[in-house]
Amino acid sequence: MEVVAGGLNEVARAAPKVLAMPRANLDKDPHEVAAMFDGVARGYDRANSVMTFGFDRRWRTITSHVLDAKPGEKVLDLAAGTGVSTAEYARGGAWCLAADFSLGMLRNGRHRGVPMVAADALHLPFADESFDAATISFGIRNFVDTKAALVEIARVVKPGGRLVICEVSTPPFTPIRFLYRKFLLRVMTLFGRFSSSNPEAYSYLAESMLAWPDQRAFAQTIAEAGWHRVEWLNLTFGVVAIHRASKPPLNSEA
Repeated sequence: MEVVAGGLNEVARAAPKVLAMPRANLDKDPHEVAAMFDGVARGYDRANSVMTFGFDRRWRTITSHVLDAKPGEKVLDLAAGTGVSTAEYARGGAWCLAADFSLGMLRNGRHRGVPMVAADALHLPFADESFDAATISFGIRNFVDTKAALVEIARVVKPGGRLVICEVSTPPFTPIRFLYRKFLLRVMTLFGRFSSSNPEAYSYLAESMLAWPDQRAFAQTIAEAGWHRVEWLNLTFGVVAIHRASKPPLNSEA
């Protein structure tokens, strides 16, 4: 179960440049998480763009290049929210399905014109080996059991298929890491207070970011779930990382 850092830099260089509701806690009860996202669904995509200074578009573009969905492929986009990423991945001709546990998020993304389904990542309603690839953007940290979800995703991906996950991470450069951790909770809490109908949701999101494992630890979890050739690429000083892996082919001995 190989884990490799920095193997995606060429892909990143090739990408074009693009400049009173419930509050979940870190126990991540699925129904609490779903209800929380239902409550912020209407303005969620806009809020992401504001809080990331527009970097979310750049991260999404690079993730799409790493995924490299081909015409005719079937791609599962988990924790897809309103389907903004799903629509991006589908532009190349792949059939991309947006799956999310939050009905509010899915309803707010109906205008995107991509197929959508309500689904729990730990109990996916799909047959074995249904998809050529699976992807998650900024959602896996909200799963109650990360490793179990990765195992379940592997079940529905074909042998030799791909996994691409874009998620917050840990800046490796100490000064950047210090500033990131020091101000993240404060900034997101203030943002939620002044621009959201559910400010507590943004406190949870900040806490979940700070509690998320670093690049190497997450890569190890992916490998332990049965995925091979795990590698990652840091984006924006490591504030975000893309992890890529593949499901072993049927004749694999590893």
